[in-house]
Amino acid sequence: MTTPSADSGAQAPAGGPGDPGHVATAGLSLTPFRGLRYRPDRVGNLAAVTSPPYDVVDPNRRLDLETADPHNIVRLILPRPEPDDSGDRPDRDTRYRHAARLLADWQREGVLAPDPEAALYVYEQRADGLLQRGLIGSLAVSGREAGVVLPHEDVMPRPVADRVGLMRTTKANLEPLLLTYRGHGGAAQVIERTVLGEPLLTTTTSDGTHHRLWAVTDPAELAEVSRDLATCRALIADGHHRWEMYLRLQREHRHLPRSPWDRGMVLLVDTARYPLRVRAIHRVLYRLPIAEALAALGEHWQVKEVPGPLEHALQALADAKRQGGNAFLLTAGDSVFRLISEPDETLLATTVPADKPDEWRHLDATVLHATLLDHTWRVPDGPDDIGYLHAAAAAEREAARSGGTAVLLHPVEESVVRRLAEQGVTMPRKSTSFGPKPATGLVLRSLELG
Repeated sequence: MTTPSADSGAQAPAGGPGDPGHVATAGLSLTPFRGLRYRPDRVGNLAAVTSPPYDVVDPNRRLDLETADPHNIVRLILPRPEPDDSGDRPDRDTRYRHAARLLADWQREGVLAPDPEAALYVYEQRADGLLQRGLIGSLAVSGREAGVVLPHEDVMPRPVADRVGLMRTTKANLEPLLLTYRGHGGAAQVIERTVLGEPLLTTTTSDGTHHRLWAVTDPAELAEVSRDLATCRALIADGHHRWEMYLRLQREHRHLPRSPWDRGMVLLVDTARYPLRVRAIHRVLYRLPIAEALAALGEHWQVKEVPGPLEHALQALADAKRQGGNAFLLTAGDSVFRLISEPDETLLATTVPADKPDEWRHLDATVLHATLLDHTWRVPDGPDDIGYLHAAAAAEREAARSGGTAVLLHPVEESVVRRLAEQGVTMPRKSTSFGPKPATGLVLRSLELG
């Protein structure tokens, strides 16, 4: 088998008749599925039943989502625990069973209904002058060894186990992973033709993003997409824990012929046409007061107080990064910011693993975890000690609430992420946040629909 390159590779042979949109491929294999979607006449409005992806739902807004509509998708992706019939204390299994029961109830009540035929879905997002279009489909998940799907971050066992339990119980893909690829034009042409037609749905979420969705069912169009993707590989932009979930569940069910567990729902975006934004994911060290954090740095780092507000401090961080080297912002959420930079090279040499490429060894996320968290601050990597937040303002608030220290990072460039991923090198977990992320709830994939 020929391993495809990032932008080109050997053309795969066409698939058999009666299976439009599917080809035997050494690259990406994306097939149609019967989407499970909310019926607009059964919910207040589509925006009210959507949610951000499960791992970026702000805990302070979770209740708002739940009360926006009794059928909001957050009740499935982050289900509440409930006591079981024996009255035992609620556990994770009861949360998963609760989600499965809700999913079945909503289908029985007609709140969620399957589309009449299998389709690939063209998905469009517009916000703040940004336009993003991609394809939602069912992706073969068994090609990681061939370098077809490239992870770029490590994963944590607990979130993987949580997502595995939820999918195993609900038998559904509740939200698409976000993957990027570099196509050759065929899929893009199908997308551009499709958006000239009437969409299946149009909605605007509370963040001001406009969403539209179309179905692609024509066999010729599906075959054109398959030919284009057959020599491509993809970078996981968002959803590493869910990708690991797909792989684990696929292995569990590998004894089944043509199993629906062999595939998982993804959104594929051609970043040559629609570049994604890459943002940093910040840390909050709940049990490390900032005075202790600064004192532990000693003479190994340059420390400079920079003026607020937050936007000005982040600009100072960006300026420091342009000069090269590692740099971070520390704050206790009190509008006082310390820029730490220019780490001692001897310290880096003795704390950062030497068995990885030089580019990886100088990543901010690498230095943060290997040098600062593990060596200097000795902070355990667990949920009671470290919080991961996608917004700098949220990290600042969480540091103030907890009495800990927020560590704010500057985003890494996508080209760096891709270069490392193509070498098989993963970054420390929660190193990047690609976006815009797809809204959860616009289309689901039930494994029981085939």
